[in-house]
Amino acid sequence: MNVRALFKITYGLYIISSKRGEKMNGYIANTVFQVTSEPPQIAIVCNKNNFTAKLIQESKVFSISVLQKETKPDIIGLFGYKCGKDTNKFEHINYTIGKTGTPIVLDDTISWFECEVVQNFDVGSHIIFIGRIINSKMLAEEKEPLTYSYYRNVKKGKAPKNAPTYIKEDVHEKVPANKKKYKCLICGYIYDPEEGDPENGIVPGTAFKDLPDDWTCPVCGTEKENFEEIK
Repeated sequence: MNVRALFKITYGLYIISSKRGEKMNGYIANTVFQVTSEPPQIAIVCNKNNFTAKLIQESKVFSISVLQKETKPDIIGLFGYKCGKDTNKFEHINYTIGKTGTPIVLDDTISWFECEVVQNFDVGSHIIFIGRIINSKMLAEEKEPLTYSYYRNVKKGKAPKNAPTYIKEDVHEKVPANKKKYKCLICGYIYDPEEGDPENGIVPGTAFKDLPDDWTCPVCGTEKENFEEIK
């Protein structure tokens, strides 16, 4: 099977949030889709090992925040690559509490939905939750949504290990030994000196060792010390 064929399936990027008692958590998802119009229902897919999956199973509610195209790296890093069991992801971000009591992330969000679980399906490594939409809001209609294709091909981001699109080959890219490329140990982003990081003022041809000390990963926002050379 050619796993690269899977990269041609289109996805967006979202933050799925839920709660149980006083505990709140959320994660980056790329599988969200509308399944019915009457009543309006949305499906999400969550890895069984994801802490948020347990919160959704117990509370029967979740929210979806649709991320904008230029979502900040620290939001991706916080919700995509940190564990909610050890980190309070909502401590320093903007969010609101919905009708069901579930948190809804507002930072870099262009629209959101609040849902009640009506069905769920065990599909192996993941659980599909079907949610009835009980509330929604448009925050920035003029902004474009962040797609997985843009995240992958422009931002050079990688799928987190718990994502349904995670493929081992995708994380461990084969890089020629004579190229001084570096990989982010947090999110898997590959810094290629031939490409640089133009969006953050790093021109093509800039070697990793010549990057400014305050340069951070453009995907997850981590520091240079969390990169390693690809041999």
